[in-house]
Amino acid sequence: MQSLPSSAPEVVGPGPSIESEITWLLHRAAQRLRVATGEVAEQHGLALRDYIVLSALDKMPGLTQGELGKSLGLDKTTLMSQLDRLERRGLVVRHSDPSDRRLRIPVITEDGEAVRARVADACAAVEASVLNSFGQDQVQALRRMLFTIIGDAEDRGSCL
Repeated sequence: MQSLPSSAPEVVGPGPSIESEITWLLHRAAQRLRVATGEVAEQHGLALRDYIVLSALDKMPGLTQGELGKSLGLDKTTLMSQLDRLERRGLVVRHSDPSDRRLRIPVITEDGEAVRARVADACAAVEASVLNSFGQDQVQALRRMLFTIIGDAEDRGSCL
């Protein structure tokens, strides 16, 4: 079981408490997981954002670049540079949309899928380590709560 990396940033000032606002607690939890999973992704030669883009392409194939950007909360410039980097590495290719040749559809390559799958397995181990003090029913309840909070509304902006 992997544990959280020892290089997690040192907390400066007062940390959150059980009475802290939920937004603050979610933010801090996301920061902690971002550091842990980011380090795992880097061990496989990816930045965390690379992994997230590859995962989105795996889970939502056929999206145009614009649709992908919206789903990730990434602006066009950030997404284009991200896709350019992944394409140079042979992890993504972009095809013209058959219904509108002006649009591009990024597709994860076989090499991209292999790297994504390795990082997904390693990230799952990190998540399991972070959540190992909770029972399976508590983890599922947390997932349901987060899913309900997220809902199906389109969010602007990114936490990436």
